[in-house]
Amino acid sequence: MPRTRSPLAVVAVAACILFGSHPAAALDFETIRSGNATYTVCRVDLRKDQLDLFHRGETGVPFKRFRRLETWLRARDRALPFAMNAGMYHGDFSAVGLFVADGRTLAPLNTARGEGNFFWKPNGVFALTADRAWVVESSEYPRIRGRVRLATQSGPLLLRNGRMHPGFRADSPSRLFRNGVGVPSPGIALFAISETPVNFHEFATFFRDRLRCRDALFLDGTISSLHAPALGRSDFRMDLGPILGVTEALTER
Repeated sequence: MPRTRSPLAVVAVAACILFGSHPAAALDFETIRSGNATYTVCRVDLRKDQLDLFHRGETGVPFKRFRRLETWLRARDRALPFAMNAGMYHGDFSAVGLFVADGRTLAPLNTARGEGNFFWKPNGVFALTADRAWVVESSEYPRIRGRVRLATQSGPLLLRNGRMHPGFRADSPSRLFRNGVGVPSPGIALFAISETPVNFHEFATFFRDRLRCRDALFLDGTISSLHAPALGRSDFRMDLGPILGVTEALTER
């Protein structure tokens, strides 16, 4: 099926030229049709874009919603041109697994057994170091080279070294809205959200065959949400736990 770029992606690219080298400029949004499904993909260039992991402010209250995070950042002279829910969470909205923000480990790696998608092994970690992005199987996380600036753990792992999770079935009737992240090259992270319900096999195939990722991680299902002002979009399906977001200085606008 053909790949089409959203007309609003052109607005984002034009904004780059008008506003300088740092704003949402490096972000690239695309609408991609694959099989019977449609996806929105955000390409984050980690050499230009500031990607951070958020959960709660100084008061200790979780943000839960993109608009609350956006307001908090605006008070600090920062904008939020892109955000996506970043992984699974407990009833108090804290991360089920590893959570590293600004180089600090606020929740440890979780290698326990349990029920649900997070514990469907192999699960994995999306992480950033100074020189690259990683998607690794959870047990491989301690072997990442360099200081980890950001990390979030989720599951299952969609792709590992180009191979799909062995438990996925092409005929699975479990179709939901899903979102995830893949790493096609060290300096690029691709965030995708399905606009139509898909199963795990379809979602992993999309990352492998259309986005050309060898490693990709499922972030969540039903709650999957995207914040993209350039697309006139800030989803709210239900309250969120950890949030991944690109920020930029408001003064650069």
